Amino acid sequence: MSLVNTKKMLEDAKKNKYAVGAFNIHNLETLKAVVKAAAEMRSPLILQTTPGTIKHAEEDYIAAMAKVASEKYDIPIALHLDHGNSFELVVKCIRAGYTSVMIDGSMLSYEQNVELTKKVVEVAHAAGVTVEAELGSIVGVEDDMYVKEDKSVFTDPEMAADFVEKTGVDSLAIA
Repeated sequence: MSLVNTKKMLEDAKKNKYAVGAFNIHNLETLKAVVKAAAEMRSPLILQTTPGTIKHAEEDYIAAMAKVASEKYDIPIALHLDHGNSFELVVKCIRAGYTSVMIDGSMLSYEQNVELTKKVVEVAHAAGVTVEAELGSIVGVEDDMYVKEDKSVFTDPEMAADFVEKTGVDSLAIA
């Protein structure tokens, strides 16, 4: 089986009422452990990497390892960029073989986030890649992004609907 995109995977999960695990991997060892566990459970799997992981392991090596795992095991496996922080990184991951990307424009203004996300959706969908975006932010640390309590913003439901309509994004991470 080859790598699959997350949109189809999650549509099947919704239709058949089951959950899909998404796990951040950092190297060959974590990839093998997660894939082996998912295979033993006969469970679809989303392998995720962050910009920090890509900086150290590089997107083409990660994609090659994920591709080998998807061919070795008879379970659906998707490869997802988690919290992608630039258009350039998203494009590099798509070219390397990622089947799903997240563009995290949550630190931008609403208008800038919409424009960046639309640009990513256009490129990703042309390549058959699923796109997730983020709207709002919660306190904490994700890779190299730190959100202080006074900068935390919960997602407004009406704004979320507008965002999805304007961008064409496949899924939305909310705060």
